[in-house]
Amino acid sequence: MKTIASVAILLLLLTVPVFAQKSPVFVTDAGAIRGYDPVAYFTQSKPVKGTPELKYAWKGADWHFASKENLDAFKADPEKYAPQYGGYCAYGTSSGYKAPTEAGAWTIVDNKLYLNYNRKVKETWSKDTPGYIKKADANWPQVVNQK
Repeated sequence: MKTIASVAILLLLLTVPVFAQKSPVFVTDAGAIRGYDPVAYFTQSKPVKGTPELKYAWKGADWHFASKENLDAFKADPEKYAPQYGGYCAYGTSSGYKAPTEAGAWTIVDNKLYLNYNRKVKETWSKDTPGYIKKADANWPQVVNQK
């Protein structure tokens, strides 16, 4: 069963580059990271949808927030709250490519937010998070410029 799951994840990840973007930030029509408030992951320990009325342009993307306090916190220190690797899948980045993410597949490690493609990929990511972070950090300078 483990082999089937590994093959399924591999096949999934091989098809993900079709959805890749040139942008250094994962953006959809809803905004950066699908319109979710990055600060809420830290303050509410869960994904919270932001509102277009509370947005801030940073790194070429509109970031949405659930409250004025969260907007102000992000404006004051966006690097503190923005997800690593522009909000692209951290596991995908560790493997050398950009992949979209789901709001519910996230972790905070050493006060940094990491997003994953989905919860199944997050399970794989969780098996060696420090190792994947090391690989992703090394890969990001090349991955960020991929289409």
